[in-house]
Amino acid sequence: MNKIIFIWIALVSSAISCTNSTGNKEDRTEDQPSNNPLDVAFGDPFVIYDDDSDTYYMYGTGGVANGFMAYSSKDLKNWEKRGQVYSSDQEKSWGTKDFWAPEVYKRNGKFYIFYSAHWKENPNNELENYKIGVAVADNPLGPFEDMTGQPLFDPGYPIIDANVYFSDDGKLYLYYSRCCYEHAVESEISTWAREKKMFDQIEESWIYGVELAADFSSVIGEPTLLLRPPVSMDDQQSEWESRSVTSGEVNRRWTEGSYLFKHDNLYYMMYSANFFGGQHYAVGYATATSPLGPFQKADTNPILQKNIDGGGTVSGTGHNSLLTDRNGKIWCVYHGRTNKTGDERMVFLDELKISSDGLLEVNGPTVKSELQQ
Repeated sequence: MNKIIFIWIALVSSAISCTNSTGNKEDRTEDQPSNNPLDVAFGDPFVIYDDDSDTYYMYGTGGVANGFMAYSSKDLKNWEKRGQVYSSDQEKSWGTKDFWAPEVYKRNGKFYIFYSAHWKENPNNELENYKIGVAVADNPLGPFEDMTGQPLFDPGYPIIDANVYFSDDGKLYLYYSRCCYEHAVESEISTWAREKKMFDQIEESWIYGVELAADFSSVIGEPTLLLRPPVSMDDQQSEWESRSVTSGEVNRRWTEGSYLFKHDNLYYMMYSANFFGGQHYAVGYATATSPLGPFQKADTNPILQKNIDGGGTVSGTGHNSLLTDRNGKIWCVYHGRTNKTGDERMVFLDELKISSDGLLEVNGPTVKSELQQ
């Protein structure tokens, strides 16, 4: 039997067998084959469900200059472009360019967008002067207005990819990635690259976490280093997290795009590694018993990666977030590329499953028709 047909039948059969009392709700995406990639050209996609409007809203990188735009949907398949929701053309704007990775959170009846941008205060003319900011709006379609006119904080190095976790004890945590820019790190990989005369140095991005003030106005205490690329080439994670270097693509190793959630008293941090603009971009995860670690990377990493080496059409899969839909199904929301869409990043939604022993699995990447991609 054709492998694609077999997979399609298996997915449909599984969805049918899982139908329950919630099946009469409007959202029936779990009963349908893949609709990937969605007709949304976003990088770093983030989706929320607003129960007041019974609507899904999607935000991401791209689609508009110096700001962010949004899409809305009732079924996670058909998305309507809703226009620009944040613009740097406002009194309290602090960013000048490279508006990236928005995440939106509803709190006390208002909506807050966390995002990365290039800070206008740049006395040393740094090429990557990125910081994280927060803007607020009365509804998910904005307009979002910057809260203070300044970035949330300045750790002394460029940062991107904000993610916020609301803890059961009422505390809030901010996670972010230190940029690779001017962050050369010695490791067995960097030694190997020099010996191969590929790169003189390897720059790395690392993921940090820090407590966040309840009003989103500041951070509390000093950031804690949570995840970084492997130092040793014998490390189980080293092969997949170093592919952008070992392939000769670029002299950088990324640990970015973090997303934290809790399941059965265990904290899961999903993250992306490798060059976001290349084919090797992939997703792994790590676990801890505390929101600030220490985190242990999973032996099953990566759990989402390109399939072109096996005859598929998808590559560059990464920077994910999670969405629990109105029926309780968990979706991994991420961007990727196909042979048809080329270099443009498109949005994908594939189911995330958590096994009885706590392992994560993403049922993807899937596409609506391999022949169309």
